[in-house]
Amino acid sequence: MTQHLSSPDEEAETGVEIFQGLTRYERHSEVRQISYYLSGAIQQSQYYTDLFYTLRSASDNDLIYLHLNTSGGDFDTGLQIINNMRASEAHVITVLEARAYSMGAFIFLAGDECVVHDNCQLLFHIYSGVFAGKGNEQQAEGLALSTWFEKFMSRTCQPFLTGKEVKNILTGADLWMDSDEIRHRIARMRRGQNKAAG
Repeated sequence: MTQHLSSPDEEAETGVEIFQGLTRYERHSEVRQISYYLSGAIQQSQYYTDLFYTLRSASDNDLIYLHLNTSGGDFDTGLQIINNMRASEAHVITVLEARAYSMGAFIFLAGDECVVHDNCQLLFHIYSGVFAGKGNEQQAEGLALSTWFEKFMSRTCQPFLTGKEVKNILTGADLWMDSDEIRHRIARMRRGQNKAAG
């Protein structure tokens, strides 16, 4: 077999442009990868200021990993973590490494991307707390908290959880999930997002 390479003169005569190979275009950018480990109970918010600052000051070139193995804990701290995750320009990846119960489950779902290891668990349940003050004040606080928590659960957990599951949790049911079920639901959410985008 004979190969024929065209010269520039031959190209001009035939009017056919000869493929000269690929051109490489390269862009250099510094990608920071930062990891935090939320292990054990979630404590008061003053212990998490470094995480808050990192999330708020990160750029869209940054990857922030939150590795979770927690039984839950302080709801206000968890809520502040979630709000900072959502406000961050970084791509926040939550990694379930053992268990994420209660507030830990909500933090897991707030990630831009959720990664699940084998043999892990999520637990969803309604809030618990102690009320103080006069009876009418406790009733008002309980009603306000109930309405607010329902909105929080719907915004944070759907479509990972169904509307019916959210209602069951709000009436006192506990919902447990293992790695297989979690992965199944994440895959279902991705399919739904792809259909919506397409």
